Amino acid sequence: MYNKISMKRKLLKIGVLSVILSLNFIFTKAQTTTQTAVPFLNINPESRAGGMGDVGAATSPDMNSQHLNPAKYAFIESSMGVSLSFTPWLRQLVNDINMSYLSFHYRLDKMQTVSASLRYFSLGQITFTGADGTAQYTGNPNEFALDAAYSRVLSEKFSGAVAFRYIRSDLTNGYGDNGALQAGNAFAADVAFYFVNPMRINRNDAEFSAGINISNIGSRISYDNVNKEYIPTNLKLGVGFAMDMDKYNSISFAFDANRLLVPYTQVDDEGVSYATADGLKGELQKITMSLGAEYWYDKQFALRAGYFHEDESQGNRKFASAGGGLKFNMFQLDFSYLIPMVANNPLANTMRFSLSFDLSEMNGGKSKKRRR
Repeated sequence: MYNKISMKRKLLKIGVLSVILSLNFIFTKAQTTTQTAVPFLNINPESRAGGMGDVGAATSPDMNSQHLNPAKYAFIESSMGVSLSFTPWLRQLVNDINMSYLSFHYRLDKMQTVSASLRYFSLGQITFTGADGTAQYTGNPNEFALDAAYSRVLSEKFSGAVAFRYIRSDLTNGYGDNGALQAGNAFAADVAFYFVNPMRINRNDAEFSAGINISNIGSRISYDNVNKEYIPTNLKLGVGFAMDMDKYNSISFAFDANRLLVPYTQVDDEGVSYATADGLKGELQKITMSLGAEYWYDKQFALRAGYFHEDESQGNRKFASAGGGLKFNMFQLDFSYLIPMVANNPLANTMRFSLSFDLSEMNGGKSKKRRR
């Protein structure tokens, strides 16, 4: 009886680990890797950044700044807004995994803005089986994160923000021998800063921007009250440049660098993992890079393009992206499309959709006037 129960637990843990690894984008066999729980926290949930190679630490503020850099809310032109995004995920593998994202911000005064967001990741329907392979239970594993943030103008060109996050990951819906595996819970925080410097170039308005966001600083998460796993603490650094070419046309460019701030491990020939102490080359391989561009016509129609690069030893995510946006008074519609640069990429053809509402327009257009 003990062996049968033990085998069931092992099979269930293997299944859960398989889900976590697939969401961690491990598409190739890597010598040096990092594995974290709840990797959905670092999936970009919205369309504007999705169309620009996932850049966003230093792009101009928008209603979805909560994920990429909440400090940007301090300079957002809208005094109140809400946005809803939807992303069908890993459609090359399954047809029922998706992410929904809801964000909200409200300007308290000229110096302070508060914001909140809810990210819900559904892993679709999964049938759990016993040691003999027979179906035991059908569930709908899911994960979500609830955020609240406060951003403040620190000077004419500089702002900062802190965000607090509650994370819940339910990968088994309570299935397991006597509740051996259960939902995991964790708490985390973000610390972010944003700098913007307006300037004039050939009589046209322009601005240079920079941003930093250290996200998911928090506790480990456990699914069995024994083993604890790291959450994906991440460092994001970015720079951007935007310029009005004339009265109707504007263009911007942005670059981001990301690195997970969790221990990296290496697996030897006997399958034993141990912490690595890589040199400069190894450290550089752990950095992912994003480059994006955005064009606006008359602040109503946008075209976007971008590229994302990850070293082969870390997962080999390489993709281009494209997207667009339409703005009509108080609401804006954005979409993006992912184009893989490597074969058999499960992220191929990923699309994102976002719908944003500038609620300040309902109060007579009390938006803070600022070039996009």
